[in-house]
Amino acid sequence: MTSRGRETSGRLLDAALAVHTEAGHDGMTVQAVLDRSGVSLGSLYHHFGSAGGLAAALYGRCLGELLDAVLDTLGRTRTAATGVRAVVTSYLRFTREHPDVARYVHASSYASFLPAHAPGIAATIGPRTAELHGWFARQVAAGRVVDVPAEVLEVLVVGPPAELARRWLAGAPGVDLAAAETALAERVWQAVQA
Repeated sequence: MTSRGRETSGRLLDAALAVHTEAGHDGMTVQAVLDRSGVSLGSLYHHFGSAGGLAAALYGRCLGELLDAVLDTLGRTRTAATGVRAVVTSYLRFTREHPDVARYVHASSYASFLPAHAPGIAATIGPRTAELHGWFARQVAAGRVVDVPAEVLEVLVVGPPAELARRWLAGAPGVDLAAAETALAERVWQAVQA
């Protein structure tokens, strides 16, 4: 892709996120994104193939940013305990610092566009999830983390902060992500330590 093509697709993705933030999934129409970005319909279809392709690309970008934050924090840890805690705290911190991105990830988790675009999304986030799963596999192999299937382990570690983030993003009363970081991280570690 040319630098102009990257700039155009970036403008479309930025506009789509802004429209989603202001109007939600139902308001994220092709016309609203075009109006916000100043990009033509032909360019949108050229870069993303469809409105679903744009939504899927935005999902991959947003989820990738979340995973990058988690992996960056995880990469600075030295033990299984600090690593598991880092996954939890970095997930919650990212949500607090980037609520629009986190909201799009959570709002899109069951979206109808995902199945048709699963290969493209997997290409975007696959290396990151492989890195995360690899870190956990090494902890399991060393006997530091409970030996359960990778998918189960992922739910045990990421599920609690994801649910708390979802509630915070929805405006549930009494949810304080900053205050919950330490307590939740410790409980998650206790749940998965070998």
